[in-house]
Amino acid sequence: MLNPFPGARLEVWGDPIAHSRSPLLHAAAYDVLGLDWSYGRRRVDESGFAAELASLDGTWRGLSLTMPLKGVAFEAARHRGRRSLLTGAVNTLLLTADGPQGYNTDVGGIIRALVEQGIDGIDAARIVGAGATATSAIVALSELGATQVEVVARRPEAVEKLAALGAQLGVAVVATPFDDRPYTPVAVTVATLPGDAALGDSTADALAAAGGLLFDAVYGHWPTALANAWERAGGTSLSGLWMLLHQAVLQVRLFTSGDLDIPLENEPAVVAAMRDAVMGE
Repeated sequence: MLNPFPGARLEVWGDPIAHSRSPLLHAAAYDVLGLDWSYGRRRVDESGFAAELASLDGTWRGLSLTMPLKGVAFEAARHRGRRSLLTGAVNTLLLTADGPQGYNTDVGGIIRALVEQGIDGIDAARIVGAGATATSAIVALSELGATQVEVVARRPEAVEKLAALGAQLGVAVVATPFDDRPYTPVAVTVATLPGDAALGDSTADALAAAGGLLFDAVYGHWPTALANAWERAGGTSLSGLWMLLHQAVLQVRLFTSGDLDIPLENEPAVVAAMRDAVMGE
């Protein structure tokens, strides 16, 4: 493809950051696209974010943001996409002459990962955990058609923000505690718990028995307790690598064209190279 920004520089920022696989994904994409762009990583915490951002010159095209920077990146953005406004989170900054433009590609990453598995046009779904990723999951599930989402959480009050967001989207969000009772069958379960979260086998098995496809946002501590339960039940589970892959594809679209909706030149080949870089498939 034509190179609109010769020698462009990009990075992923967060704290910690050494584990990030984003450089592998982006390097694979730019190699296929024939772009001489560099993509590195930088350890940045919330207190240092503003100074680091202000230090970037015109050679910089964009940033990927991971924890704990999605909130401060949201505040720094001059323009915010719809999904970032809904979630209050920015994981991607497009650096332009008019200032940083903020987007949340995690939502699209979840959607693309689930659609690839045939999950679309759903009515009801389940989310396990009520942390920050659950916010992106609510938006993603609503765009896939869900009108009812059960959120399994240890603290019902933690679901209040998700319920308020659901009301904006026309999604009824109901809080449910962790227990061993039979759960209502759903087509998909999105897990947003930390990878090392303690979860009893009986509860995990109860979720797996009624949970449909498991999409677990974790990939660093794999398999998780829930992924093991899904395997015992003979079900299908996806790790967070699928979201990581597909949200990165959207970032590459944004960095190359400035538009999330414009497919890349020879996008199937780009996606295949990115998939191979992190999954070896």
